Amino acid sequence: MTVTLVGPLAQPQVLQALDLQGSPVEVPGTLLGGSRAGLGRAGWPVWRNGADHLAGMAVTPTPQLMRYAQVMGLDAHDVAGHRVMGIAGQGDGFDPWTADPDRDVLNAQIARQILAAGDGVDPTVLAGRLPMIGIWAASRIRAAAMPISGQGVIARRDPDAVQTIQRQQRFHGYFAVEERSLTHALHDGGTSTRVTREGFLMGDAVVMLPWDPVRDRVLIIEQFRFAPYLRGDRQPWQLEPIAGRVDAGETVEAAILREAREEAALQIETLLPCFNCYPSPGAVCEFLYQFVGIADLPDQVAGVHGLDTEAEDIRSHVMDRTRLSDLVDCGQIVNGPLSTLSLWLDARVDRLRAELAGR
Repeated sequence: MTVTLVGPLAQPQVLQALDLQGSPVEVPGTLLGGSRAGLGRAGWPVWRNGADHLAGMAVTPTPQLMRYAQVMGLDAHDVAGHRVMGIAGQGDGFDPWTADPDRDVLNAQIARQILAAGDGVDPTVLAGRLPMIGIWAASRIRAAAMPISGQGVIARRDPDAVQTIQRQQRFHGYFAVEERSLTHALHDGGTSTRVTREGFLMGDAVVMLPWDPVRDRVLIIEQFRFAPYLRGDRQPWQLEPIAGRVDAGETVEAAILREAREEAALQIETLLPCFNCYPSPGAVCEFLYQFVGIADLPDQVAGVHGLDTEAEDIRSHVMDRTRLSDLVDCGQIVNGPLSTLSLWLDARVDRLRAELAGR
């Protein structure tokens, strides 16, 4: 039996990710809403009857499609003689759905990550992980578009310099752990023996040190951190920059501005890109986009903030930039991004102040 896919589910990139081929068909009616379809179970478009026709794709369901539908909570609906999948049902009151090429690429990558988790994982577990799966999928898209690093020092390798022999995801919670058996090219030529590596799937994050160039002040935050506590550190409350994950469909700039509002109730006037990095590339699959944010930092800007929905309890501290420098120098800052952003700003403070004054 065939089903007719419509809207986000009928886009070529998603069809390819789900190993689907089919025949174009037309379905009477219009799709409404659905701007966030494919990022989670909610947000799929609704169908409205009418004189218009929408393009669909008649396919024979594959195991990949059925697995994806289970995770996304998608069912087939009887629509004008078709068994239609890709809608939440019948409805009205939304703007017409339109295709978004960037969103289609993201939805396809999310589909690939759902399938990569393996058939042994409960679909409801993956459904609960969809926000983080989306973050990880978007991170992989950004990684593929990045300029190649180390040019002039690191030799360019062929795409097949790393060969994956076997892969499986060992753990699925808020984060996930992926294990791969692989071989890779050796510096002196040839190929390594088969090795097994595990990666902690976290996704891209944004980091920012707010700076007031007029008062020459910075704002840093303090919050409880589980990892230092788990390690046995007697001070699990850490001094940090503002930081957070880049949500699926969000730009890195929008993400850090959002985090500034959530963690410090702070409005940023200008973002100064600093440097981007992997903080611990041996096993942690996290990439940091780092900024200095220009802000007005009077005394009263400090306070306690954070989202109740994320159980955040975040205190902000405002201090002279030189005091933060002293804290870094005497080893009182143990957060790597905060230390490096402080050093980055110190090395450029005069030039940055002059550039800002000239705007």
